[in-house]
Amino acid sequence: MWPLNTAKKPQRADPAPSRWAWRMQRLMLTPGFRLALRAGVPFCLTLMAGTVYLADEGRRGAITQAVADARASIEERPEFMVKLMAIDGAEGALAAEIRATLPLEFPQSSFDLDLPELRSRITELSGVRTANVRIKPGGILHIDVARRVPVAIWRNDEGLALVDEAGAHVADIAARAEFPELPLIAGEGAEKHVPQALTLLSAATALGERVRGVVRMGDRRWDLVLDREQRIMLPEDQPLPALERVIALERAQEVLTRDVAMVDMRQGQRPTIRMNPDANEAWWQVKTK
Repeated sequence: MWPLNTAKKPQRADPAPSRWAWRMQRLMLTPGFRLALRAGVPFCLTLMAGTVYLADEGRRGAITQAVADARASIEERPEFMVKLMAIDGAEGALAAEIRATLPLEFPQSSFDLDLPELRSRITELSGVRTANVRIKPGGILHIDVARRVPVAIWRNDEGLALVDEAGAHVADIAARAEFPELPLIAGEGAEKHVPQALTLLSAATALGERVRGVVRMGDRRWDLVLDREQRIMLPEDQPLPALERVIALERAQEVLTRDVAMVDMRQGQRPTIRMNPDANEAWWQVKTK
């Protein structure tokens, strides 16, 4: 008989992974974890290295200076430099006022010019209605101005001022003789009703050179002022037809050529004529005789 083999056979290793290996394999299959390993770890390492490097003040200053030098080398190139300023649409005192408002030193880099801010500062001037600011080839800061055109002289508590058709202030003047061709308006709120005042003055040209101007009364209505201190008191509503009635009356009966102080048209159905004191006294003397 053959003897029995009693030696133990070696146990084969379990092919199944351990619990921790299994969990790691499952974790590596997670997209978020793989993304963190691929991008997050390098980013954190880079951030840590950059933080350590920039912790030194000297290194930070060197980097800042290098960036500033690189920017200056680009901004100060000849093609980006503004060498002079040109103004169109304004001359004389207004052009000088614009230049004084923008005390720019040339040459200057176009990157240092805030064009919207320059435009805003120009349009704040009383004589400027609109303005356009741009940089033209050749290093020219071009300012195109639409100035306010004065259409009347406004007499107010502070003196005389030129106003445009919208009633906006254009400039102060010392005497009316500086602009004899412009009509005169006066009174509180007169600058708010310039178109209506011009319409009345245009109709009053039928009275010739006797017209001195119009006065706004209580910011409600107009008085047309003539020479010899005569006044035509116009109503608050529809003043133009009332003035035309006075002009027709003057053509028919020459009322204003007489010794009349005031023609009151505030009550359209009942016009009133007020005579001068001397004429009134003479009339009473004639009546009592």
